[in-house]
Amino acid sequence: MTASAPVDEYLRHLAVERGLARNTITSYRRDLAIYGHWLEARGVAGPGAVSERDLGDFVRFLGADREPTLSTASIARVLSAVRGLHRFLADEGVIEADVTRELRPPKSPMRLPKAIPVEDVEALIAAAGGDEVAEIRDVALLELMYATGARVTEAVSLNVDDLVDDEVVRLFGKGGKQRVVPLGSYARRAVDAYLVRARPLLSARGSATPALFLGVRGRRMSRQAVWDVIRVAADRAGIEAAVSPHTLRHSFATHLLEGGADVRVVQELLGHASVATTQIYTLVTADTLREMYTAAHPRAR
Repeated sequence: MTASAPVDEYLRHLAVERGLARNTITSYRRDLAIYGHWLEARGVAGPGAVSERDLGDFVRFLGADREPTLSTASIARVLSAVRGLHRFLADEGVIEADVTRELRPPKSPMRLPKAIPVEDVEALIAAAGGDEVAEIRDVALLELMYATGARVTEAVSLNVDDLVDDEVVRLFGKGGKQRVVPLGSYARRAVDAYLVRARPLLSARGSATPALFLGVRGRRMSRQAVWDVIRVAADRAGIEAAVSPHTLRHSFATHLLEGGADVRVVQELLGHASVATTQIYTLVTADTLREMYTAAHPRAR
């Protein structure tokens, strides 16, 4: 049995039965290709012939022998895909046993999300503003992303009908999971201005599309276009910290918690499946409080 046939079957299972997003499937395919190529180079005739020793060698290959070597987080991601493949094949009776059951990825150091201060968010949005059609759109885009904590894919996937009313927007997260998030007054005004003053002009440049945010040719904005909008605005605002679409999401969560929001409310707004993921942000706010205490208290140092 070659590696490619069971991998293709597993990916179909993820797409059809589990309904995973296309980007997620692409990531699984890329990671499992690394595994498949390694099995082929080692002369292993597919997942059914893999031993626990092979798996240990594969982990060492990823972290030491592969060019380029992978980070701890990337190794964990690849091994997650490999475990999922073997578990699926064992459940389907394609292979006799799941040898990955005891496979444990290396522990990743905790990486705290990087947020920027409220003042920098305001400067970023202001720097994107202007009277041009694209500038009106960019302000609406950034205001919405900061107001809702939307991932970049969620933002560019929005349709006009996902603006449920003047108060909330419907976002579709990972695995098609839906959540409804308030917009806030600044975002509402910016989106209203875009819908009235800019989107009709952008829409006239292309074919009819339900997409909310349109590019200069009247088509749905791409993820890369959003990155470019934020990069240019950050340069104009003179923000020295690295700023990305995810920075706005991190800032959204961090600023809510700093303002006293309950962590489970923030979990729902972010669309996290587990509150443990959201609790990482509480460490960010705790670090901020610790720094302020150390700087201000006369007997802290």
